[in-house]
Amino acid sequence: MALDDKDQKQTEFNINLDTTPILYTDSIFMSSGPYGVILDVGQKIGNKIRIVTRVGMSREHAKKFITELSKLLAITEKQPATRKS
Repeated sequence: MALDDKDQKQTEFNINLDTTPILYTDSIFMSSGPYGVILDVGQKIGNKIRIVTRVGMSREHAKKFITELSKLLAITEKQPATRKS
């Protein structure tokens, strides 16, 4: 689900699956300032957490992100869990 539908219709996405892995997270640390938010995404390894990526965005974008993520979760809650291997 894109955050800005008009831009998505005009943008072609190209993802190299060899160099753009999906990173699993079991922890997210959030911080904010007057102009934006930062998400530090981590994986627990033993008794330590390794930050695997950091995402920064404007406060406006963060609000849109939360709205769209909420919609996606509401839609997918009704679907049975499936896993592709």
